Amino acid sequence: MKTEAKQRLLDALEACRAVEQFAQGKDFTAYQADEMLRAAVERKLEVIGEAFTKLADAEPELAERFPDFRKIVGLRNRIIHGYDTVDDEIIWDVVENKLPALRRQVEKFLK
Repeated sequence: MKTEAKQRLLDALEACRAVEQFAQGKDFTAYQADEMLRAAVERKLEVIGEAFTKLADAEPELAERFPDFRKIVGLRNRIIHGYDTVDDEIIWDVVENKLPALRRQVEKFLK
């Protein structure tokens, strides 16, 4: 694995862990009511998407080994460019149901 690719995976891992920490003990209602939490989670999801964009530039074959890599980048683009159409339910679903698996997969590649 190239140094650049490893750094991007480390960036994604750090952001995944941060989101999990932010969301710990929270439910959707708490998430939706807390503007600062929503902003923090969305920012870290942007970082994850950008890390995967740069991973794909550095080592495309490695990025493709992450089944949801294109969805991750797409979510980042939606948050940044379509900020007024971001659906809190979709973001929370990602946090609760997709992010833990992504974190585990990134950790596996970094071993």
